[in-house]
Amino acid sequence: MSSLASLPPDAPSVAFLGPTSTNTHQAALERFNVRTHKFVAQTTIGDIFTAVQTGSCQYGVVPFENSTNGSVIFTLDLFRAARTAYPNIRITGETYFHVHHCFLSLTPEIRDVKRIYSHQQAFGQCETWINSMVKGKEKIEVSSTARAAEIAKQEGVGAAAIASKLAADAHGLKVLARNIEDATNNTTRFFILERLPDEEVDGGGGGAAAPRAIEISQTKPRKGSLTHPSTGEGSRDKTLLCFTCDHEQPGALCDSLKVFKDKGLNLTGIQSRPSRTKNWSYIFFVEFVGHEEEPAVQEALKELEKFTQDMMVLGSYQDKSPKN
Repeated sequence: MSSLASLPPDAPSVAFLGPTSTNTHQAALERFNVRTHKFVAQTTIGDIFTAVQTGSCQYGVVPFENSTNGSVIFTLDLFRAARTAYPNIRITGETYFHVHHCFLSLTPEIRDVKRIYSHQQAFGQCETWINSMVKGKEKIEVSSTARAAEIAKQEGVGAAAIASKLAADAHGLKVLARNIEDATNNTTRFFILERLPDEEVDGGGGGAAAPRAIEISQTKPRKGSLTHPSTGEGSRDKTLLCFTCDHEQPGALCDSLKVFKDKGLNLTGIQSRPSRTKNWSYIFFVEFVGHEEEPAVQEALKELEKFTQDMMVLGSYQDKSPKN
């Protein structure tokens, strides 16, 4: 990676979940040019959102979901807070990274390891190997796999980490087992975040976005952004939005989802999280094929307002999903 000294002061910066050698770091390096961008490590996923919202970094890379272990709950919960805490943030891209985990330690033999450090997602992605090889060992969750490698190096014999081969090289750890993930095609999807100017956020002035209606112009692509609709044969876009509906109204969620069917918009994902505004009330995250500037999508958003209590478009981006 090029040194910061070799880049101009105004070089765009990319916030990633640190320290260096995390999967998020590697995904960021694959997506952004190291000769033209600065890479800034953050301690938590929330710090990435804050760095982009405040403008200290132009881009952020955050993990969203894994093909083996599902959603990254920390990221979903931060998107849930977007209306009030991060009103300027929009998703403008996605990238996929094949994740391979190794068992790292200064301990000579796996059987002599007493405690294992890793990220919650990594533990979930390696359950079969863990239950077979280190069942009963203490598992300790930390902020990232690279941080786990740091701790294993600091504690020495008896401690181990589930992390990447890159982390092993960075911290001088032995690789006691390779490719311990449950699925050989283990893949994590990451979102690219950008900050909209205050004047392009509903309400203006940099304040919280209004919790009710979404104006299409609110997330209109700007020159130099990654959010322009895709063109070219075989290209397509996806859009992610979140909304709540009246859970006391029979069929409210069904009516909301039917809008996408009626407008011919294919759903690619639906997830939910507690709304934190009322017990047993949920916020739904829906991803579908289409760009928010397309007429069919604009019509769907207007129709969806009839069945939701509040709604927010989190972004439109080119589909980069691996083709089978």
